Amino acid sequence: MRIPGMLQGLTAGTLIALLLANIQGVTAQSQSADDLPLEELRVFTEVYERIQSDHVESVDDEELVRNAIRGMLQGLDPHSAYLAASEYQQLREGTRGEFGGLGIEVGMEDGFIKVIAPIDGTPADAAGIEPGDLIIRIDEQSVKGLDLQEAVELMRGDPGTEIGLSILREGEDAPIEITLKRDVIQVESVRARMLEPGFGYLRISQFQSRTGEDVLEAVDELRHESGSLDGLVLDLRNNPGGVLDAAVGVADAFISNGVIVSTEGRVESARNEFTATPNDILNGAPLVVLVNAGSASAAEIVAGALQDQRRAVIMGEPTFGKGSVQTILPLRNGNAVKLTTARYYTPDGRSIQAEGIIPDVEIANLRVSDRERAAEAVRESNLPRHLQGDSGRSNATDQQAPPQSSLATRDYALAEALNLLKGLNILGN
Repeated sequence: MRIPGMLQGLTAGTLIALLLANIQGVTAQSQSADDLPLEELRVFTEVYERIQSDHVESVDDEELVRNAIRGMLQGLDPHSAYLAASEYQQLREGTRGEFGGLGIEVGMEDGFIKVIAPIDGTPADAAGIEPGDLIIRIDEQSVKGLDLQEAVELMRGDPGTEIGLSILREGEDAPIEITLKRDVIQVESVRARMLEPGFGYLRISQFQSRTGEDVLEAVDELRHESGSLDGLVLDLRNNPGGVLDAAVGVADAFISNGVIVSTEGRVESARNEFTATPNDILNGAPLVVLVNAGSASAAEIVAGALQDQRRAVIMGEPTFGKGSVQTILPLRNGNAVKLTTARYYTPDGRSIQAEGIIPDVEIANLRVSDRERAAEAVRESNLPRHLQGDSGRSNATDQQAPPQSSLATRDYALAEALNLLKGLNILGN
């Protein structure tokens, strides 16, 4: 709205009062008083003016308005926010895969900062921060009373500078104190390698603008390296989400037809349905998807689509449950509003919001030691005074446990996914 020259010298509070009077006049002429919360607007104006006149310190009018906008958005849901121009720029940089900070995706819970997931290869990941951790203090400053963007700003800073976090973790009696060093975060969205001949591994740490194309290239490289792909493990653990179009592109790479995801909101532009194109880069080879409590948003879109389309077996833990879509709405002053505009639904019409994706095969995120694996692997031939088989063969190797899987000791869930993938491959043949 353009302010006439005669009004430009007035305070923000006076302008709000004039706007309120104007709203009342319009209401009286064209609509019922019930259509606008006039009493609440009067109270807002009164509180605004009381702050200006009675607060112990003088408060800038523009700052009061910005704070009012932030509070209005923060009260909607944990993901809507008002972004200053610098914050808007940082968000855009994050979708391209390079930004400054700790490398941690966060949300709000009970006034504290809740970790959704650390990003692979970042200071947060190296420090052992886990999904579900609650950040209660940043450099000895309590986060209680801060909105999400204010807390994120505290965690940002120049690369190389240190920051201290106090964390509450389930199962721990006292807060955990962690010191991290900020860095320029360069996120490699897609990594791939062969687990065994014929069986590949594809890790997506975050959905960025190029993730769909990177997945296609990575699978081509795996196929070129191995000669053929008999199956693939897609690892979405601790993937906090990202760009919706990238999630659609990844799911489309493995699905030949049907719905991938749909979104429903109040306005027409928020209602969309995304469908698959006729291709499958694995040509029907088995697919196992690993998820956990840190798999959120776009990662849940992919897992839900592959599960409902019966294209993959989902394995791991129930996912985070963020089933809402945020739209970035630029403003004329260079700032932006991040607003929750829709909920998304899987092909079978399931809402993920606050529910998450329930795996087909649930498996805890365990870490098995070599000693435990050796104990599980004891056989009859390892027992003292065991009877000989018909062949009468007995040698020193019979007295030892078989070699242990290094993959199982490093990543138990991935080892189980590989075993399942092999089984699916045998059944498919």
